[in-house]
Amino acid sequence: MYPEDLRYSDEHEWARVLSEADGIVEVGITHHAQDALGDVVFVELPTAGDSVEQFGKFGEVESVKAVSDLFSPVAGEIVEVNTALESGPEAVNSEPYGAGWLLRVKVESIAQLDNLMNAAEYTATLS
Repeated sequence: MYPEDLRYSDEHEWARVLSEADGIVEVGITHHAQDALGDVVFVELPTAGDSVEQFGKFGEVESVKAVSDLFSPVAGEIVEVNTALESGPEAVNSEPYGAGWLLRVKVESIAQLDNLMNAAEYTATLS
């Protein structure tokens, strides 16, 4: 259920290295998070060019149940936001590890991923 190639935060966000050479990391929320939220109806994201801090708030996701803060699992400069979520926020529910990604970040250091959990460690926190 939780992809092995991702790293996970306590706040239920994931990070996927897209380019180690360029330091580009994709960020999204986990299946567990989207399931707990219910149907996502709106996602508030920052702008490309903004900076994020590791474990710092970067936006909000609104569902039929609640509004929840989003926290970045990595620090760096946002190089792309998923603008498709403006018209199709339900992708966060249907494809949390695919079309439902949130941000792409040029990280200060790939080593910061060592501060995150692997799939087995993350899964253990859910039980």
